Amino acid sequence: MSAPGSILVAVTGTSVRKLEGLDRHETIAALRSRMAEIGGEAPERVVDDTDVVPVGENLQALLPHGGVPRRAVTHCSDTASLIVELLEQVTSTGQHAGVVGWPDLSYAGLSRVDRVIAVPDPGTDPLQVASVLVEGLDLVVYRTGVELNLSPVRARPLLARLRQGKAALVMVGTKVPSPALSIAAEVTQFRGIGQGSGRITGWDMQVRTEAKGYRPASGVVTVGEAEQKPGLRVVK
Repeated sequence: MSAPGSILVAVTGTSVRKLEGLDRHETIAALRSRMAEIGGEAPERVVDDTDVVPVGENLQALLPHGGVPRRAVTHCSDTASLIVELLEQVTSTGQHAGVVGWPDLSYAGLSRVDRVIAVPDPGTDPLQVASVLVEGLDLVVYRTGVELNLSPVRARPLLARLRQGKAALVMVGTKVPSPALSIAAEVTQFRGIGQGSGRITGWDMQVRTEAKGYRPASGVVTVGEAEQKPGLRVVK
């Protein structure tokens, strides 16, 4: 999986621990060890096909069954605000997440950053890193800097691991044939900023979702404060 120099960053509280210079087998062992430490061991049984990772009331109105489907791939637009919101909603409810290949993603807004495994530099085979994390985590975000379409043959090992675990796999920039869900989001407005003063207290995102067997849904998702009141809302 990884050539010497690949880095695993396990975010624990305010500290960052790095493991580098490992070969393929050592890196896989390190990933599994870290998952065990944070409570993300491989499940004893697989979850039901309709099971989802809950995402909270601000997004659930736009998603079938109110969450991101487990053991399946979700395509997502390259929108950092949406990914951070997903990570916050997942980890704040006691679940665990991983992020592969997003070195400049900020985790400062997460209340439980200790429940995230981040691998900003996954080495020469990032799909192998993702395939290990989906064994035991609840949500795994996989990002590539360029658009990439995986052939069925290339995607098969990862999808096989995904079906055996419990994770929802969110792919940003990389696409597989026939994903279970697609999410597109764009930040349309920041809140709390006046004319040359103030601070950002929230923002609006225009979100559109498409899922197999369901009509497309769209709405404005507000994160943070809306109209000077804390909260989250979806306006269809």
